[in-house]
Amino acid sequence: MRGRWGTVTLHRQAGPGADFVGSYAHEDVVLQTARGLAEEVGLAPVTAATGAVLCVLAGANAAKAVVEIGTGTGVSGLWLLRGMRSDGVLTTIDAAADHQRMARRLFAEAGFAASRTRIITGRALEVLPRLSDGVYDLIFVDGDAREYESYVEAAARLLHSGGLLMMYGLLTRTAAARVAGGGPPPPPTAGG
Repeated sequence: MRGRWGTVTLHRQAGPGADFVGSYAHEDVVLQTARGLAEEVGLAPVTAATGAVLCVLAGANAAKAVVEIGTGTGVSGLWLLRGMRSDGVLTTIDAAADHQRMARRLFAEAGFAASRTRIITGRALEVLPRLSDGVYDLIFVDGDAREYESYVEAAARLLHSGGLLMMYGLLTRTAAARVAGGGPPPPPTAGG
C-alpha cells in the first residue's frame, strides 16, 4: 500500500449529536427534491448531518478529484460538490442508470456544470480498476456492503498520499462482521 491516507466511517443511525448537527445542515429545494426522489425509488440517502460532514471534509481537503460509489439520486453527490473546489470533478459510479439520470438533472439544477461531474454507469468493482492510480483526494463509499473490503483495496490504489476514504454505514451493517471474519453477508444496499 503506498502513501498514507485516512479513513472516516459515517453512521446511518442518528446518534445523540446527529439531530443537533442536522438542525444546522440546511437542505435547499434541490437537495430536498433529490431526497424525495431517493425515498420514492426505495433508496436510503445520507442524512442531512452526514451530508454536512461530506461537504466540510471535501472542503477541508480542498478536494478537486473525488470518487463516489453509489450515486443514487444525487443527495451525497450534491453535498460533495458543494464542498469541493470550484474546479473539482466528482466521478460518481452506480449500476442504476435511471437513478443517475435523476442525479444528473439535479446536479444541473443546482448550478453545477456538466464538466464538474463524470457519471459512470456500472458495478463499482468493474469501474474502479479503470480509474487512475494515486490521483484522488477523497473517496466516498455508499455501495454494496458485501464489497466494502474490495473498495478499501481499490482506495489504497486510487487515493494519493493524504487522501481520505469515507465509508458510509460500515459499522452499522453486518459487513463489519464479514470484514472481521465472520457472520453472514449483508443484503445489498444502494446509495442516495
